[in-house]
Amino acid sequence: MNRALPAVQLRVPTDEDAFAWHRVFDHPDVMEFHGGRSAELSVYEELTARQRKHDAEHGFCFWTMLDEERFPGEVLGFTGAQPWPHEWGPKGEIEIGWRLARSYWGMGYATAAAQATLERLRAAGVPSVVAMVNARNERSVAVTRRLGMELAETFMTPVSKQQGYCFRLEL
Repeated sequence: MNRALPAVQLRVPTDEDAFAWHRVFDHPDVMEFHGGRSAELSVYEELTARQRKHDAEHGFCFWTMLDEERFPGEVLGFTGAQPWPHEWGPKGEIEIGWRLARSYWGMGYATAAAQATLERLRAAGVPSVVAMVNARNERSVAVTRRLGMELAETFMTPVSKQQGYCFRLEL
């Protein structure tokens, strides 16, 4: 079944988005592959501040995801890209990612927002991206496939000892 993807808007996160991200990610399903629970508010405050700086310097970041037509004023989650932050894995490469509030799963938002992210990354001159996905995260694996990403590597995470996938896409 091919359905039309929803229209999403991406904006550089505001100070207020730290509160929204903290609230919408505070669900065990959302955080299953991200440590199991939402981080403290201070983590999101620092993260949104870092995203504003990164967007100003590089033209991309983790943007706040919205659908003002269907859900005016509601933050759906975030999507965007950052340099891979760890010493292991694709160090120095740009990783695309997304995280949505549980209530917006299954509506096409992750795919639509990730496609918009890829367009912005192309415009910023990013030549390729990776997506690092827990092997059990079937929803995110499906998004990578819809984006046309190819499985490049299977790995074991050093801390949690979980199997993961590295998907790649040339832009």
